[in-house]
Amino acid sequence: MADLLEGLVISHLGKGLAIEHAGKTIICQTRRQLGVAAVGDRVLWERTGTDQGRVAELLPRRSVLTRPARQGKTRPVAANIDKVIVVFATHPNCDFLLIDQYLAVCENRNISAELVFNKIDLAPTPERDVILDELTRYQAMGYPLHCVSATTGKGLSTLTTTLLNQTSILAGQSGVGKSSLTNALIPDKALKTNTLSEANSHGRHTTTAATLYHLPSGGDLIDSPGVAIFGLAGLSEAQLAYGFREFQPFIEACQFNDCQHQKDKGCAVRQAVEDQSISQTRYQRYLKLKEKMKL
Repeated sequence: MADLLEGLVISHLGKGLAIEHAGKTIICQTRRQLGVAAVGDRVLWERTGTDQGRVAELLPRRSVLTRPARQGKTRPVAANIDKVIVVFATHPNCDFLLIDQYLAVCENRNISAELVFNKIDLAPTPERDVILDELTRYQAMGYPLHCVSATTGKGLSTLTTTLLNQTSILAGQSGVGKSSLTNALIPDKALKTNTLSEANSHGRHTTTAATLYHLPSGGDLIDSPGVAIFGLAGLSEAQLAYGFREFQPFIEACQFNDCQHQKDKGCAVRQAVEDQSISQTRYQRYLKLKEKMKL
């Protein structure tokens, strides 16, 4: 055990892992019985050669985001996350159902979430006014909102502050500007990516999953290509309801412990919707996600 060193998983490279240790990148293989390591994992590893090693143990995680895998199982997307930054814009059309899915997962995984409305440099449209109106409900529930432009830099200083000393991941639809935001927050991202490629013994960059970068001002940002998908797999219907933050004060007041929050007798959540204490639109999206879980 004396020869084992602690490292941080910063990327998957082919079948190997890029581990950071003492400022250097080590390409490691993993023991078969180890399980699936995720970007953000802390691990114990042993040297097998110059800048090469083998991961011997996964250290306990404080949080993990997962996605559906084969045979009804789940696979980790990222580990030890403190904050999920949910990015959206006017175009492509803002998908509030996806936003609600992300927030429900975070609520159950002890991960904080913040909202980023990107591309605010574009000309105002009626659609933007509708989105801003809907966003006031999230702010009322305590979700911070950042209006930014990756193009002009507006709002990025405030966003940088909220990422300070945190391990964060950007999530959102394709086309909302996650890559542009990442490039703006990490000006030397291309250099760091090239360094990672050079560390790969195969001599080519084979990253197809998430990659962890250190922010210049402090903190880490996990960049995941395309949509950072972490699904509802692993959540029960009761956890989905709990994941809607405004439901929480009413859930315990329901007459039955296994209340489905639909047509159940004595449902305090449904009554709160009728009393307009809970948004009708959020409640309808909850029902859609509930159906999605069954599929």
